[in-house]
Amino acid sequence: MADISTLCVYCGSAKGAKSHLDNARKLGRQLAERSITLVYGGGRVGVMGQIADATLAAGGEVVGIIPRFLDEYEIGHTQVTRLEVVDSMHERKARMAELSDGFVILPGGIGTLEELFETLTWKQLGLHTKPIVIVDLDGYWQPVRHLLDSIIEQGYARPENAELLTFVDKVDDVFPALAKLPSGVAKVDSKWL
Repeated sequence: MADISTLCVYCGSAKGAKSHLDNARKLGRQLAERSITLVYGGGRVGVMGQIADATLAAGGEVVGIIPRFLDEYEIGHTQVTRLEVVDSMHERKARMAELSDGFVILPGGIGTLEELFETLTWKQLGLHTKPIVIVDLDGYWQPVRHLLDSIIEQGYARPENAELLTFVDKVDDVFPALAKLPSGVAKVDSKWL
């Protein structure tokens, strides 16, 4: 895992379950302990705010990327190491992906789903080869796992597409999973199409 110095974490701007907040803080501390910079959506609220605060409190670096319209609602986390304000949600996701060596998905809402599927689609198309790890806390992501299995069973994705991401059950499994997953420069490979 020596090639991971920045990690993008997609997660909710809502509070969600207490265990989700606790695990976000735990992941934030683990990032700081490993000197891995957190790249995230730039918010100061919900699960997002908890992971950023925990990373900072443990001495880590945090880069937030937030679209201007959300920053104007005073949702932007002004205490992070660097907060980049961009013009759109599209630019936000592209910038987060550009800055990151891998992706971790914690519980979140519709926006988190959208980020997950766009990142997964980009990987399927060969636009990146960065690892994607979904933390299935308390079975939160089981419906998504079943949906992906169904998409493959129904012939809308190839069986190999299941290898594009990894599910783990707890935060403590994130870094061992990342250590086993390849990353590097992507090139389009028709086997994913």
